[in-house]
Amino acid sequence: MFFERPDAGETAVLVHVDFQDEQEREDPGEFLELVRSAGAEPATLLTGSRSRPDPRSFIGSGKAEELREALQVHKAELVIFNHALSPSQQRNLEQSLQCRVLDRTGLILDIFAQRARTHEGKLQVELAQLEYMSTRLVRGWTHLERQKGGIGLRGPGETQLETDRRLLRGRIKAIHKRLDKVRSQRHQNRRARSRAEVPSVSLVGYTNAGKSTLFNAVTSSQVYAADQLFATLDPTLRRLEIEDVGPVVLADTVGFIRHLPHKLVEAFQATLQEAAEASLLVHVIDAADADRDLNVSQVEEVLDEIGALEVPTLKVMNKIDMFDSAPRIERGADGMPETVWLSARDGKGLELFEQALSECLADDIIDFDVTLEPQQGKLRAGLHELGAVRGERFDDMGRTLLEVRLPRRDFLQLMARLGERADDYLPEALQERPLWEQ
Repeated sequence: MFFERPDAGETAVLVHVDFQDEQEREDPGEFLELVRSAGAEPATLLTGSRSRPDPRSFIGSGKAEELREALQVHKAELVIFNHALSPSQQRNLEQSLQCRVLDRTGLILDIFAQRARTHEGKLQVELAQLEYMSTRLVRGWTHLERQKGGIGLRGPGETQLETDRRLLRGRIKAIHKRLDKVRSQRHQNRRARSRAEVPSVSLVGYTNAGKSTLFNAVTSSQVYAADQLFATLDPTLRRLEIEDVGPVVLADTVGFIRHLPHKLVEAFQATLQEAAEASLLVHVIDAADADRDLNVSQVEEVLDEIGALEVPTLKVMNKIDMFDSAPRIERGADGMPETVWLSARDGKGLELFEQALSECLADDIIDFDVTLEPQQGKLRAGLHELGAVRGERFDDMGRTLLEVRLPRRDFLQLMARLGERADDYLPEALQERPLWEQ
């Protein structure tokens, strides 16, 4: 027996349950931020503790009665759980409470639906919503065709539920097809960047860690940034010039969250692939967050799920303005940057961030002086074109004395283009020795 799903209002009663298992626990503070990000008005937060969820209603009959009274007192029309509910638990609660019930996954999907701007983002959100709703089909699907009575209007003998499921499967199949095309286009773009040897850097991190603020600060962009969860949903790419490296593609990606639903990870595979195939990941961390270590482990868990955990990573401890810390670079045993402490909002430490990017991405920088004869103008012009000349002066004989710094790869390519031998210009210490001499 199906029932009409009640319309949902904006005023919501929130439910949070503490379980004995640490892995199952959710953060009530983060829950409130999620609810506000969705645009709902929290009326009250009901809390409780259980050893395990009630199989029928998740919270048990006593807490369900308390929930019913809270709905009447606050005149609320919506209940939001800080947990994932099974389809039967959600249906039983809606029948019992006679109001709309939303779980944590549904709440995150609603926020994603509000934030999606690009065609790809909207497709990914719709796919995640349809796969989530496929097990929750009730008579609330007013946007799908219903059977009509009368001559010429009768359906093919399907029930409403069967019709909904058939239309749902068809739509999911169509979206998968279109997303496959998007993945193919993204793959081609990444291959083109790879052929052009343009490094790609992806900003990853827990939601609201300050990725978009950092992205805007270093690229002078106007990507939407706000103090709320999932302010960024669609990936944004910008070109950035890095000293000793040249052009770099910087990508701002969707933030991760604790217990991110697997369906969302699957649906956003095309977007998250930017992180999996990046030359370098920049893991932005809210240094002022009391749960930062837990958030870091959650991000690494998702990175592992999408196959990006092996990508070289630079950590950025953001928001140091919240506790008056000085910008700095922390280095590993090999002397390479591992962590940059900065404030993206205030701009403190941004030059250190760009320095760390340069050191992480520059694959083999050579620094030397070279003397060119007047007839070697093409080589001089080529070095200037690469931005490799750090100093230039002329002697009495009309020769050009250049101070040069550039990636070895760029110098070798220039030499090959001009038909010259690189070793004729490099000091012996910088010349590449044959393998048998190494």
